[in-house]
Amino acid sequence: MFDQNYKFTVTDRFLEYVKIDTQSDDEAAGFPTTLKQLDLSRKLVAELLELGLKDALMDDNGYVMATLPSNTTKDVPVIGFVAHVDTSPAVSGKDVKTIIHKNYQVTDIKLPGNPDAVIDVANNPDLKDMKGFDIITTDGTTLLGADDKAGIAEIMDAVNYLLAHPEIKHGTIKICFTPDEEVGRGTEKFDVAKFGAKYAYTIDGSTRGEVETETFCADAVIIDFIGKNVHPGYAKGKMINSIKMASSFIESLPKSSLTPETTEGREGYVHPITINGTEEKTTVKMIIRDFVTEKLKEYENMLEKLVKESVEKFPGARYEFKVIEQYRNMKYVLNDHPKVEEYAIEALNRLGIKPIQSAIRGGTDGAKLSFMGLPTPNLFAGGHNFHAITEWVAVQDLEAAVKLIVTLAQVWEEKS
Repeated sequence: MFDQNYKFTVTDRFLEYVKIDTQSDDEAAGFPTTLKQLDLSRKLVAELLELGLKDALMDDNGYVMATLPSNTTKDVPVIGFVAHVDTSPAVSGKDVKTIIHKNYQVTDIKLPGNPDAVIDVANNPDLKDMKGFDIITTDGTTLLGADDKAGIAEIMDAVNYLLAHPEIKHGTIKICFTPDEEVGRGTEKFDVAKFGAKYAYTIDGSTRGEVETETFCADAVIIDFIGKNVHPGYAKGKMINSIKMASSFIESLPKSSLTPETTEGREGYVHPITINGTEEKTTVKMIIRDFVTEKLKEYENMLEKLVKESVEKFPGARYEFKVIEQYRNMKYVLNDHPKVEEYAIEALNRLGIKPIQSAIRGGTDGAKLSFMGLPTPNLFAGGHNFHAITEWVAVQDLEAAVKLIVTLAQVWEEKS
C-alpha cells in the first residue's frame, strides 16, 4: 500500500530539470552529441549521492549510473530503470517557461507565448480523462521536455520513496540516465555488464497505464544520386543534374500508402527525412519502419527499384544505395522473458490503473538494450505531444509513474 501521506518530489524535480537545455544534435559526430546534456547529468549524480546512493557517477561517455542496494534476504533478480536526459533536436528546449494549469476542466489550453499554440481537446483525447488534474505545459515557445525528463524525475522520486520507506522490501535496483536517445544513439556506448541488471524498464512512454513490449524494426537508407556538373552556359549534352534525378525519385514514392501520414497501427512506411545536394551529387536520407523485420527488405528492394528507374532517365548517371540497421522489434527478445511484462501489469493492477498493452510506432533505448542482452520494455511516463511545443504532462500522472516504479520493485521481490 502506497503511503498516502507521502509528499511527492517528482513535480518539483521535473520543473527543475526542464530548465536545463539538453537538446541533442543529430548532425554531430561526437558522443554525446552535445556537451550541454551533461549539465543535467552532473546534477543528477549530485542528487543521487545526496539521496545516499554512494556509487553514483557519470562515466566518460556521459552515462549516469547508480545502485539502490537490496534490503531483502531473498535472491531477487537485479532490475534497472532507465531514462534519457536529452530532448529532441526538432524543437528548442532552451529557456523553457512552464505553466501549471490547476484543476483542469477539459477545455482547450491556449499557450500565452504563442497565439498559434493551442492544446485542443479534439486532437488530445487523453485530456478527457484529466478533469480536475493539474496540467503542466510551456508558454508555447519551446517544447516542455517531458520526453524524457518526466521519466528521470519519476525514477528519482521512486528512489527517494524507497529510501524513506525501508519497510518496503526490494532487490537491488540499478539506475541509468542516458544521453542521445533522441538521435538514436542512446545505447551506443552502454555497457550492459557494467550496469549489472538482469532486466530493465525504460520510463519513456506516454499515456498512463502503457506497457510497451513491441517496437518498430528500423533501418536507415542513404541514397547518393551522382551526376555530372559543367558550366551551365556550356552544358548542352554534357550536364547530368543529380538534383533532378533525386526529384524524380521523390516524386515516384508511394503517396496514398507506405507513408507516415497515411499509416497507423501496425502499418509500416518509407519516409524521406532530408535531401541535400548540388548538380554533381544529391543525397536523400530515408527511414524505413515496420513491425516485421522481413518487411524492411521488401521496402528497401522497392526503393532501390525506384532509384534505378529514376537514374535510367539520365544516361551516364549512377547511384549508391546504402542500408544502415538501426534497431529491431524488442518483442522478438521479450517473448522469451514474459515475466518482465507480467510483473509490470501486476503492478498496474495493484494500483488500480488499467494496463494498456500497445506497440510503439517508434523505438526506445529498450529496443537496442533488449538485443544487447538486457530485456527492457517501456513504461508510461505521462507525457503527451512529444517533440512539439504543445507537449504536456499531468502532475497526477507523474505521481502515478512514481507509484508504479515503487510497486514494481515490490512485485519483483514478492515473486522471487
